[in-house]
Amino acid sequence: MLDIVTPERKVLSETVDIVVAPGELGEFGVLPGHIPFLCKLKIGELRYRVGGALHHVAIMGGYAEVLNNQVTILATAAEEASEIDIMRAKAARERAERRISESRDKLEFVRAQAALQRAMARLKVAERQ
Repeated sequence: MLDIVTPERKVLSETVDIVVAPGELGEFGVLPGHIPFLCKLKIGELRYRVGGALHHVAIMGGYAEVLNNQVTILATAAEEASEIDIMRAKAARERAERRISESRDKLEFVRAQAALQRAMARLKVAERQ
């Protein structure tokens, strides 16, 4: 069972065959019978398969818990491929790239980098649809 939850809503609750998520220390996969664990997620693409169909979700960080054949993703934000506005994500990528090149201090640079990572994750997931 895969549940993806954000502070605003439950994005997904579905029985799946495999989950592959962007852990902070690297990508990880979960199959039925996986040992329990908890880890921090980074911005990136979460993939899951139901039968022969592969699905993609943009994850904006958070935590993953695996316990008793249940994967719970507590994400800062998450969007399924069908929810992503590609034009808006491209515009966000361009703004972030411009902010990175024009940044004058470290905090501004770090914020622009995070915005770029979010935009790139959305675009990657949207292109897979």
